[in-house]
Amino acid sequence: MKKGLHPESYKFVVFKDMSNGHAFLGRSTGGSKEKIKWEDGNEYPLIKLEISNTSHPFYTGKNVLVDTAGRIDKFKKRYEKKK
Repeated sequence: MKKGLHPESYKFVVFKDMSNGHAFLGRSTGGSKEKIKWEDGNEYPLIKLEISNTSHPFYTGKNVLVDTAGRIDKFKKRYEKKK
């Protein structure tokens, strides 16, 4: 690995998935003004995530329902007028 290419300031932070409340401890160069007390009793910066592997449909196997019927009806209404 080339020297000086990667940051040296990795520190422990807590990542929290805001959609389901799941949190995990990891290392990052990112920081935050918010802090959270972790299971080991120490305080770490908190980085809030909108989605993680615990809530993403690809990883959970849950499909997101898409309103395809509404789209099809809208398409048919638009082009019925032209007939």
